[in-house]
Order: sequence, then C-alpha cells, then structure tokens
Amino acid sequence: MPHGGPPPDPPEFPDGADPAPRWPVWFAPAGFLGGFAITLVVSVIAGIIAAAAGTDIGDEMPPELLLALTVLQGLILCGTAVFLASRIQRPKAWHFGLRRARFWRSVGWATVGLLAFFAFAILYSQLVTPDGEQSVTEDLGADESTAKMILAGIVVIVVAPIGEEFFFRGFFYRALRSRLGILTAAAIDGVVFGLIHFSGSETLDLIPVLAFLGFVFCLVYERTKTLYTVIALHAFNNAIAYGAEVDAAWVSLVLGPLMLAGCAIAPRLLHPRSAAARV
Repeated sequence: MPHGGPPPDPPEFPDGADPAPRWPVWFAPAGFLGGFAITLVVSVIAGIIAAAAGTDIGDEMPPELLLALTVLQGLILCGTAVFLASRIQRPKAWHFGLRRARFWRSVGWATVGLLAFFAFAILYSQLVTPDGEQSVTEDLGADESTAKMILAGIVVIVVAPIGEEFFFRGFFYRALRSRLGILTAAAIDGVVFGLIHFSGSETLDLIPVLAFLGFVFCLVYERTKTLYTVIALHAFNNAIAYGAEVDAAWVSLVLGPLMLAGCAIAPRLLHPRSAAARV
C-alpha cells in the first residue's frame, strides 16, 4: 500500500481471510448476562415510577411501558456489546458485521437459509404439532388501536431485528467464534436466542423452531460476513409472523419491504467499496 494516506477501514484482506476482531469468548456470556441484568433493573425502576405516577401495573405491564422497555432493552444490549468490545480496541461498525458485501452472494445465502428454516419448521410441525404461540404483539397492545398496531409493528419488524442481530450475531456469535467452531458457536447462539423468547409454557414448543432460526442466522452471517443480510432475514420473518398474528397485513406489507430495501441500500450508502473485505 502506498504511503501518504490512511489505510482503508477495514483494510483489504486476502481471499478467505477473516476480518472479524478476536474478542475473548467470555465476552458472549458477560454481554448477555450483563445486558439483561441492566434491563431487569431498568424495568423494575420504570415499573416503580409508573406505579407512583398512577399507572395500573397489575399482573401485566401496560403496552406503552412494554413498548418503551422493549426498545430500551435493544439499546442496552447493543450498548453492552459496544462497551465490552471497546475494552479490546476502539469499536468500528465492521467489527459487528455492519459492512458491505457482495449483493447477489448475500441474496443467495439468504435464500438458502430461509428455505432451510421453512423446511425445518414444516417438518417440526408435522412431527410435534406445536400449539403454542407467542403473545408479544398482544402484549405490545397491537390489537388495541391503529396507532399501537403501527408502533408495535415498528418494534417487531424494525427495532427487534436490528437490535437482536447486532447483539446475537454481530457480537455474541462473533465472541464465541474466537474459540469455537462454526457449528458449535451457531448452535449455542441459536439455543440462547430461542430461550430468550420463552415467555411461559405456551411458548415452550416454539423454542426449537426459534433456536433453529437463530442457528440459521449465524450460518448465513458466517457465509456473507455482513449483518445486513441477517437483519433483512429477521425482519422478513417477523413481518410474516406479525401480519398473521394481528391481522395487520398492511403494516407488514409496508414495513417488511422497507426493511429489505433498507438492508440492500444502507451498506452501499454507509460503507464505501474499499471497506468491503474480499471474502
């Protein structure tokens, strides 16, 4: 590389090289436990403040408060990941997979991952016949008004995919990969991803499906080396689920394509071509 100017960020890598930072493997459990512990403390404080202000907490958290805490949880997890990563070196977007990659390669692997997940879900439903369902959209008040339906849709289709992929694939999985093989790290990530969606006995038989989804996300991320692909996959899956759960197809039909388009355009706008490692 000629002298006189800073190297590209990140530098170009030889074919097959892994551009990811080597975070200690213990960052994964530390980030997970720390992030959720902070979220729990914040949730308790928020509940106390809401109750003191006259909000009826009762057995269930008010949808408005749950919406706010869901967004806050994503921010806390991402903040925890960035904080831990900064202990090693100054965090950069590409450290977490926010980087440009070959478009059609990403589309191809995303399609393979999606088909694999659908095949597993169909086979699992035939063998187990799961009757559980998540109540997240109900809890978020999506069935109470059009405004709450839109807000809940934004949280489920936009906020959750970005926050969860940044933490679970961009940080948690990447930390595991510093010591573990692809399949082992992906399996652990998938199991943890599935378990965080457990909300009672009614969701127990859905955990394997969600765990496999997290596993697939890891493999797609591994092959494409970009987080934008798995954010798009996550948003696509959530858009389908959201439209089916709350009979809000129009919300999904608006937000889903917007997220797919955003994940295709954003890396080209935010990351120059020189920042894409040749992998």
